[in-house]
Amino acid sequence: MASPRTTPTVLQVSPLLPDLERALAERHRTVRLHELPDPERFLRERGGDVVAAVTSARFGVGDELMDALPRLGAIVHFGVGYETTDVARARARGIDVSNTPDVLTDCVADLAVGALIDVMRRLSAADRFVRAGEWSTAAFPLATRVSGKRVGILGLGRIGRAVARRLEGFGVQVSYCSRTPVPGVAYRRLPTARELAGACDALVVTVAGGAGTEGLVDAAVLDALGPRGHLVNVARGSVVDESALVTAIEEGRIAGAALDVFADEPNVPSALLDSDRVVLLPHIASATRETRAAMGDLALRNVERFLTEGVLLTPVPGPAH
Repeated sequence: MASPRTTPTVLQVSPLLPDLERALAERHRTVRLHELPDPERFLRERGGDVVAAVTSARFGVGDELMDALPRLGAIVHFGVGYETTDVARARARGIDVSNTPDVLTDCVADLAVGALIDVMRRLSAADRFVRAGEWSTAAFPLATRVSGKRVGILGLGRIGRAVARRLEGFGVQVSYCSRTPVPGVAYRRLPTARELAGACDALVVTVAGGAGTEGLVDAAVLDALGPRGHLVNVARGSVVDESALVTAIEEGRIAGAALDVFADEPNVPSALLDSDRVVLLPHIASATRETRAAMGDLALRNVERFLTEGVLLTPVPGPAH
């Protein structure tokens, strides 16, 4: 363990926004673990200096890394997701965990609605149709209207509610499924993902990732959505059983899907790549200059609040340690 006089170190676990990386390096003694030639040696010799770790939702802080940092007191996530870190395990060790909520809600909701319109009206497919020169020889197939449809939202948290508010402008009938009723909303709540899918024309997935929701959208849910139903996923790839989705697309058991997240990013199943009924996005729901800057600023403020006051600005939900 490091001497009490050792300057506390902030450990950057993964690549981050360049502005955030610069600010961390300028304001704190920061070590970029992912750039070290021998990370394991650093952890053996200097792991005891680390008091805070900054990471991304994709990488988190794994159990082995957590155990190599005996003085670690805070794990700061750049992103709203934190399922790659075992929060219960961290808190059992007295380590608090934060993320960057709220600041990305609007951009994710914007993209979810855009993706829904794209897949139902087949905008990307129509663009490809024109570019391929097919318009001169054939009419583009009819698509499906969005206005007035029934849209189910799986996970009515901050992002889910923002999606619902936007869809109200399209005159859609919104329903939702979440573990508990959401106060203050008039939307119909259905108790299971399968029942929600069976009651809607399109299913928008905004539920949190993690073990509790892994494979939540399975073959039964997709079958309930049916051959005229559309799926939009802006949550986590793990929430949808990707092999079941591939089969449903190939066999025409659902009408189409718009996906911003995948099970093994950046790898996308060839069956999805080959389908003209699938809109594929490279995990860009929060990828705007404005939102990423706000996320970086909030992550930095979490680090600085912890180093100066010993608490985090936006700790993730759950019991305090």
